[in-house]
Amino acid sequence: MSSRGAEGSDAVRVAEHARPDHFLLHLSDTHLLVPGGRLYDAIAPERSLQRIFADLEAAGTRPEAIVFSGDLADRGDEEAYRLLRDIVEPAAERLGAQVIWCMGNHDDRATFRRVLFGQHGSSRPVDRVYDVNGLRVITIDTSVPGEHWGSLSGAQLDWLAEELASPAPHGTILAMHHPPLPCVQDLAVLVELREQHQLAEVVEGSDVRAILAGHVHFSTSGMFAGVPVSVASATCYTQDLTGEARSTRPQDGNQSYNLVHVYDRTITHSVVPVAAGRTMSSTSAAETDAVLAAHGVVIADRVNAPVPARRDRVDHELEAMTRPITLP
Repeated sequence: MSSRGAEGSDAVRVAEHARPDHFLLHLSDTHLLVPGGRLYDAIAPERSLQRIFADLEAAGTRPEAIVFSGDLADRGDEEAYRLLRDIVEPAAERLGAQVIWCMGNHDDRATFRRVLFGQHGSSRPVDRVYDVNGLRVITIDTSVPGEHWGSLSGAQLDWLAEELASPAPHGTILAMHHPPLPCVQDLAVLVELREQHQLAEVVEGSDVRAILAGHVHFSTSGMFAGVPVSVASATCYTQDLTGEARSTRPQDGNQSYNLVHVYDRTITHSVVPVAAGRTMSSTSAAETDAVLAAHGVVIADRVNAPVPARRDRVDHELEAMTRPITLP
């Protein structure tokens, strides 16, 4: 189509980018406690999570998947995981989204598996593959039982390399808790992902298009092995980066989550604060369509259509994940 010329021309201009192929939510570090529990004796961590889903439902937001990048339960308590499911799963069903859980250093592998996946408790790393309409999401467990720093075993890296050997129709997003990035807070080197070069050898040159992570409790981004890394802030409490240089200062404020829009040639990560500001004006979806039409602008439909899940590729882990969960 031709570009729109002078005012009043009937030519139509197509927007520079088509609509996204995929839309995901990325949340991290919920740190839920048993009902009634408080972080720092002040913060009820479930409140932010409840508000997030109330706002999303009110807005009519329809993500395909919701990715939680670890530290779901602050102490790995069974009741905390049950509370998480009670908040997230009904909302996800109403939104039409599948839920993707990722392990963090505060999580307990055995309880995590048993409550969230309905499996027998096990101390094995929780590494999984999800199909999101042609987009592959791989969660890899960087937690080390009893420690807060992260690591990946040789067996995990071999497993990841084998998965990535076959490209996915729309590429891969790798979700993990410990980000493979430097941190602006010096104390974070004590809890960083170790031996990051080993992961880089597996990721570089693969179809991994983005890495989603958490752990540091503030939003940040960078590049790793040629792949963009997006770190979502926490929904419970965050790190105040305006304090003394090189210091650490948790705060009850600036909680947020990310909207992940996957386009044909790029991926955007948009930070959304939990506590929204005062609305100054509003243009509805119908009004937006009318304005674009008046200016002769159209946005093309997504480039890559959804791809049905390949059932022949379902492995034991994925099969267990898709079965109904029955808890005692």
